[in-house]
Amino acid sequence: MKMKDDFRDGVAIIRLEGKVIGGNDATMFHGKMHEYINNGFKKVVVDLARVEWMSSVGMGMLISALTTVKNNKGRLKIANITDRIESLLTITRIVTVFDVYDSVDEAVSAFSEKAEPVG
Repeated sequence: MKMKDDFRDGVAIIRLEGKVIGGNDATMFHGKMHEYINNGFKKVVVDLARVEWMSSVGMGMLISALTTVKNNKGRLKIANITDRIESLLTITRIVTVFDVYDSVDEAVSAFSEKAEPVG
């Protein structure tokens, strides 16, 4: 898995690419969440557009990130989930705990809007 980050309007955006399977990747991803929080970024978007495959450990990484951000009074949103990842998140009912958006732009904009996504 590769990670790239970007920052826009006070929002940290982490773009994941490849296979999200855990191991060292999980450790690096978790470290990135703490880095964002420690640097004052309490709004985080995880971009999954280039994720080819995600294991159950990968899903755990997302849940851990959500918990880390929420425990630090922040909010996390997910953008660009592929049909395959959406199916996995839906089957496991994990999709219900995340704010999911069709694009990074929509997710970033939602931080400044009062209304949260429906569903």
